[in-house]
Amino acid sequence: MNKYFKESILWILILLPLVYLSTLWNDLPEQIPTHFDLSGNPNGWSDKNELIFLLASLGIGTYLLMLFIPRFDPKKKIQQMGDKYYSLRLLMTFFMTLISIYILYTGNGNKLNPGYLIGLIGAFDTVFGNYLQTVKPNYFIGFRTPWTLENEQTWRNTHRLAGRMWMLGGLLIVLMSFALSSNFTLGILFAIITLIIVLVPIIYSYTQFKKLHA
Repeated sequence: MNKYFKESILWILILLPLVYLSTLWNDLPEQIPTHFDLSGNPNGWSDKNELIFLLASLGIGTYLLMLFIPRFDPKKKIQQMGDKYYSLRLLMTFFMTLISIYILYTGNGNKLNPGYLIGLIGAFDTVFGNYLQTVKPNYFIGFRTPWTLENEQTWRNTHRLAGRMWMLGGLLIVLMSFALSSNFTLGILFAIITLIIVLVPIIYSYTQFKKLHA
């Protein structure tokens, strides 16, 4: 796929929320709810003019960050990932676009079950988990513990486990977002699952390193 075509896909995703914002602008109230509790009730507001900066930060900020990260990778491992790294950029940009549209939709007086947002995060975890299993050792993406960075086999074993856990955890979160009627219960379980899929690979990387150097 042509490089410029691939970059244009990212920019279309980045601009979508801004185009959506332009269609809503005259109907938006001066104060927009941008944070909600687990029941879907707003508990944080921002001036509607701040939405432009917020949406630009989410989309363009993510784009620029991921565009320049490979240039700071001393081992050039990210650049060697090629299309796999582009897939991550596409995933991150798409996720930020959905978050931005969610903010605009709810800010315009529409109410969405917060469980949908948690389910969206679960879907992201599932896709990201599949990606994690292919990440090469680097200083920016993945579980960059002292033990994975020290030993390539530890890195591979850790990310193989982490990838499977994130896929399973993310899928479980998606299923719970549809099955559970209590957003409070869903929020607690979401936090527990997230903690597990983050902490277990870190601990595993230490045990793997010690095992390989026993």
